[in-house]
This record gives sequence, structure tokens and C-alpha cells, in this order.
Amino acid sequence: MRAALLLLLCLTSGIAIAQDSTIEAPETGNPDSTGTKMTLGEGINFQIGSYRFKFSGMLQPSVRYNKTDGIDRKTTLNTKRTYLNFGGNALKEKISFFVQADFSASTPLLDAWVAYNFTPRFSLTAGQKRTFTNNREMTFNEDKLQFADRGMVSTAFTGNGREFGLFLEGKLGTSFIIAPQIAITSGDGPNSFGTSSSDMDLGGFKYGGRLDIYPLGDFKEGNSGFTADLKHEDSPKFVLGISGSLNKGASNAKGEGHGNFLFYNAAKAQQLPDLRKLHADVLLKYQGVSLLAEYTNSSAAGLKGAYLDSTANTALLLKPGQISQYLILGNAYNVSLGYATLSGYALDLRYEKLSPEFSDQAGSLLAKTDVQTIGLSRYFKDNKLKVQASASSVHYANSVNAFLAELMFQVVF
Repeated sequence: MRAALLLLLCLTSGIAIAQDSTIEAPETGNPDSTGTKMTLGEGINFQIGSYRFKFSGMLQPSVRYNKTDGIDRKTTLNTKRTYLNFGGNALKEKISFFVQADFSASTPLLDAWVAYNFTPRFSLTAGQKRTFTNNREMTFNEDKLQFADRGMVSTAFTGNGREFGLFLEGKLGTSFIIAPQIAITSGDGPNSFGTSSSDMDLGGFKYGGRLDIYPLGDFKEGNSGFTADLKHEDSPKFVLGISGSLNKGASNAKGEGHGNFLFYNAAKAQQLPDLRKLHADVLLKYQGVSLLAEYTNSSAAGLKGAYLDSTANTALLLKPGQISQYLILGNAYNVSLGYATLSGYALDLRYEKLSPEFSDQAGSLLAKTDVQTIGLSRYFKDNKLKVQASASSVHYANSVNAFLAELMFQVVF
């Protein structure tokens, strides 16, 4: 009942705001002026001298249905994401910051970073933020997804995509753009220092980067950061990307946590495996049509001489594939095709295939999987208010099938 009331409140309030979406202070023409502006999807913006600030957030009430062979069907009604964020810019000092929390999660903190924008197109960020070293869909924020939720290629290999560390990002060129990005992070995912001062990072750093190339120039303003072509590119535009990472000493299946397992060497000291990830992708947009193709590979290294326990009596590699019981290892690809009308209706199709590195290894965390998904979306005020419905058919190698369906409402405020 509470979730239903919340859903009704979100829809009615979103429609009411959409009818009169902007309230702003009079323009003074002075860059150091003080003013306030409120816009649907753009939050509350205010300026004090050369300092700009913004409060914003998002709600995503959702109804989800799951029926897996041999398991009772399950219907879930909840608010899957409840975001609140605060950011700002010091224009003269070229400093920006951002803090975001999800109050639907058990560990709310998502983003907390400070950036130095030393040129208009280059920045250095320190703190916790979404990393660009994953597949392209995982670089998109949760309010800008093509379907009601991320694909299985994203969720199988990655958690929420946040890392704690240093991030260097830039863009070079105009008609032909190269965007290099480099990151050095803790390698233990978000909130990587655990729940107490004694729960510290394990292993070494994670080193990663991404290189994006825009051969025909950038997408239209407001048409990047997500898959759908809501702005209808006048000419074909696409971006080619490659990214990768090396996590030195992983102790979490996806490399976004620590202490889920520990290995040791013959001297009974910790010897954690290295987790390597490689991604290649292309995103094309033209006249409402969008095509996203992604490939992901995950592999392990540093396994020689590793033992399962600190007594160094039980050898880890009784056979090579045993490491797949601890780390997500294998290959996957995703192809998503969609069309969005200028009036805000969209139809999307997605096919995904996941293949474990060791297909004959019992207990492998990654299972051979095929997924087909169809999605219908209705966008209001661009992506600020939308309704999405998705249905997926999942086929596992053990002949177990599943049907997943979700109806999600989104209000960005």
C-alpha cells in the first residue's frame, strides 16, 4: 500500500511540475550575481557570486515479476532507487564537487568526489565516482538506461560501477574527437575501506582506462551519456571505445569488494589473484535509431603457488578452472537496437550471450546464458519523467529458463 501511494504521488507531482517546470530569479547579466532557478529534471540551481550549487534527485518506483523453472513466481513492488544529490562549482578556482546517496540501498553512499577542471576539456577527480573502465552501459547513470534495468552483461561482471581513487578525463578535437581517460583506484569498489577502521583494503591498486573515438564528431548537446537517440541526430554519429583494468589482488568475485575469499602462498602470507577486464564497444545514433554493441572479457592471473587456507596445506589449482569458483571469468557480448520517436515513444530490443571461461568447471560463478529482452518506453520532458516496461527471456546452460518482467516509473527532480 505504501509503495502504491508513493507511486501515485510521484506520477501526480511529476505531471503537475511538468505543466510549469521552470521557476527562476530575474536575469541580471552579471556573472557574479545571486540567483535561483528550479527546473524539472535539473533540480534547484542557485548562484552566490562565482559559486554555483545544485540540489537534485530521482525516484524509480518499480513492479518486477520473476518466474524461474522449478521456483515459485515472485512479484516485487518497491522503490528500486531513491537518489538525492548535491553538487557545485567554484568557477574562478575551477573546482567542482558532487555527493550522491541512494536511500533505497543498505549502503547509501554512491558518489563523493572533488574535481579540478584545469582546462575546459580536462579534469582530475579524487574520491568515489562511477568509473569509465567498465563496458559502456555501465558508464551510464541509472536514470538514463535504455531499458528498465541494466543488461546481464553489465550486472554479471560489475556491481554498481563505483570506485574510490583518482580519475583523469579529457577530450581532444572537434570534428574528430579522441577522449582519453585514466583511473587509479583502490580495487575494492565503493566504500572500499569497509565498515570500521580495522576493515581495510586488501590487495593492491586497480589500474584502468578508456579511450573513446568519435570519428564524425560528438553527439548533439544533451544526447550523450545514454543509448537512446532522443535528440534525433541529423547525420550518423558514433563512438568507438575500448577500456580495460588490472585489479592487483582481488578478493571479491567482481573486484568491487574485499574479503569475500582469501588465498595464501607457501609462506602463509596472503596471495590474492589479479583480475583483468577488457571491454570493446560501439554506439551509433541517427534519426532516432540507436545501436549499441559491447564485448567483455574477464580473466585471472597470479595464481601460481596459491593455497585455499593459511595453513598452506590445500593447493588451490588442483585443476586450472577452479579459480572460476571465486572470480567471474569468461566472455560476454550485448547487442541493443532501438528507435525513439520525437514525441517520446521508444521500442528497444536486446540480445546478450555470456560464456564462462571454464565451461566444464562445476560451481563456476559465471554460467552459460542467453538473454532476449524487449522494452517499451515513454519519455516526457526528454528523460526527466518516463515510464518503462521490459520483458526478458533467460536461457541457462542447464536447461533452466526464466521470464523476467518489470514496469518502472521515473521522476528526476
